[in-house]
Amino acid sequence: MPQDIAFSSATALAARLRSGKVSALELLDHYIKRIEKHDAALNAVVVRDFERARKRAKAADRALRKGESWGPLHGLPMTVKESFNVEGLKTTWGNPAFKDNVADYTSVAIERLQAAGAVVLGKTNVPLLLQDLQTYNAVYGTTRNPYDLARTPGGSSGGGAAAVAAGLSAADFGSDLAGSIRVPASFCGLYAHKPSFGVVPTRGHSLTPALATPDLSVLGPIARSARDLEPFLRAVAGPLEDDAAGWTLKLPASRAKTIKGLRIGLLTDIETSPLANSVRTGLESLAAWLRKKGAKVTPASLPIDAQKHQAMFMRFVRGVTAARMNDAAFQQTLAEAAKYAADDMSPPALAARGLAQYHRDWCAAHEARMGLRAAWADYFRDHDLLLIPGTPVPAFPIDEAGARDTRKLDIDGRQVPYNAQGFWQGIATVSYLPATVAPIGRSPGGLPIAVQVVGPYLGDLSTIGFARLLEQEYAGYTMPAAFAAA
Repeated sequence: MPQDIAFSSATALAARLRSGKVSALELLDHYIKRIEKHDAALNAVVVRDFERARKRAKAADRALRKGESWGPLHGLPMTVKESFNVEGLKTTWGNPAFKDNVADYTSVAIERLQAAGAVVLGKTNVPLLLQDLQTYNAVYGTTRNPYDLARTPGGSSGGGAAAVAAGLSAADFGSDLAGSIRVPASFCGLYAHKPSFGVVPTRGHSLTPALATPDLSVLGPIARSARDLEPFLRAVAGPLEDDAAGWTLKLPASRAKTIKGLRIGLLTDIETSPLANSVRTGLESLAAWLRKKGAKVTPASLPIDAQKHQAMFMRFVRGVTAARMNDAAFQQTLAEAAKYAADDMSPPALAARGLAQYHRDWCAAHEARMGLRAAWADYFRDHDLLLIPGTPVPAFPIDEAGARDTRKLDIDGRQVPYNAQGFWQGIATVSYLPATVAPIGRSPGGLPIAVQVVGPYLGDLSTIGFARLLEQEYAGYTMPAAFAAA
């Protein structure tokens, strides 16, 4: 087996499986050996299901010999985020109170991946309750970045990104509420897609049983190639069974057939979340290249004031997380929120008010959000895509000290509130827009830098299509040297 096969794209691996050049069992065992050799340094694949995966891989090989195909992912070994329920495996969300919780059913999205032929070999690490831009918890410990073990792979899908970047899995499937797919992909030099809200059912992605879809929350793939994103999206997208009786999903064709002629906005200047020089330079270099290729790249601005946008984002994000609180914790939150003046716009005040809001407040904010969505719809009538930073900084050193609200990020010598980096994820999240992350180069220190490609609502194939063009002509995934050995 070629030494670099572990770092191939999922699309290329699926083609090799279909052609018989490699068997599903051989490929699975190759990834298992790599996990057993390399994961001690990363701590990425924290729930392992190797024996069941081997049985399924053998069944995939038997089916292929009979001329049967399970789908486009037939026999492909992959990981999924720990937060997905998979029957017979632990689902803890990093919470010690659930350390012995074993799922008795499989989430809809994972069932759909399996129906498309995927072989799930294990689950990947997360932060406590999926609520951090790093990945560590008291159940499984800390996950590290394969490009620099002293740095974080991001969160909350950090284990999945670390595994894929280090060649421990063909791909990973994660979730994204406030950047949980996009931040790890950016920090680990990968491709990832945050779908338009509502495109992929979230049922079964929950710590306790839940039928309702949480506001903002979406599910999507993390991969080494932009070519992989659309097959994974198509495998899981579409209505739940009951809804399918009345409607189907048909995503519009990609606007990004070629770079020439594309109308692209570029947004980089937000004082509340400044960019590292390396990130700004990477985006400016990309914009210059796009102009040379015939794209029209123009400066963009938010439809509303940045501070108001962040306040709206925090209200909705914290509204979702409040639903996960027990009664005692929620009562503490109500008392905390009462301490802040109505005009206090500090991050702790915004977070507290978001957690403690009345439904009336949420409805008023939702009406404002619909106005924001209408403004973006107008914008995308005159623009095909919007480019923003994947993250404002490259992967930063692991910092598990204190509460998130008290931490600071060093951005070229400037101390910036830790939570401010989430601003760039909120642009697509709060308005339900699709966003695709693509690597565009390295920092002077060799760390990955990425762009977020944002499109109109349901314009998922356009953002993915643009990422494919960048991969073909500009930059792509490169394996971390420390994990190149078989």
